[in-house]
Amino acid sequence: MHESAELRTGVVAAALELFASQGFDQTSVEQIAKAAGVSRSTFFRQFGGKEDVVFADHEALLERLRAFLGEGHDDPWGAVCAASESVFAHFARDPEMARRRYQIVRQVPVLREREIITVFRYERLFDDYLRSALPGVDPLDAVGFAALVTAVHNHVLRQLLRGTKKVPVATLQAALADVRRRYGVPADASDQAPDDLVVAVFPRSMPVAEVTRRLRSQLD
Repeated sequence: MHESAELRTGVVAAALELFASQGFDQTSVEQIAKAAGVSRSTFFRQFGGKEDVVFADHEALLERLRAFLGEGHDDPWGAVCAASESVFAHFARDPEMARRRYQIVRQVPVLREREIITVFRYERLFDDYLRSALPGVDPLDAVGFAALVTAVHNHVLRQLLRGTKKVPVATLQAALADVRRRYGVPADASDQAPDDLVVAVFPRSMPVAEVTRRLRSQLD
């Protein structure tokens, strides 16, 4: 782990411990900095304020996902699902810290509001990506898929945060595979041998832009 990342992780851990023991409103930046062993100026360089400490992981994840989606993918629907899985995997690596953060957010109204905004930012990122990766896609298909993936992700993540047992990434992967089937964009069949003749059968629910993409990929 990079030194800067280690520093941020240490500050976040110290802040969450203080928030849990004495309350969010009762904890000052000075107390967090002292507990983490950093200066007040270092704290403000790394974070904008107490709220930003709680959501620091999300800021880094959104930046990472933006870069990942910007790389370009043959299967845009699958790329959105892969992005969702990577977010879940991040929090599943340290479930105790994720649970501590979740409990604090539930107790503080301003943090709950910030969480709603953060969830929307993931949804908007996925929506924007699908519209750019699938020219001609119906905006309702893009926003609908983005919202459904985000909702399913949050549902599975809450199973991890509200319980004490591990929830494997495979649980989310199975749920997202079902989302793709229900939405009419199941994963491409990759084991078909090439042939001079292409016979294509698609679900009626599949968006026209996705039908076009799959036909083009088979004919190229």
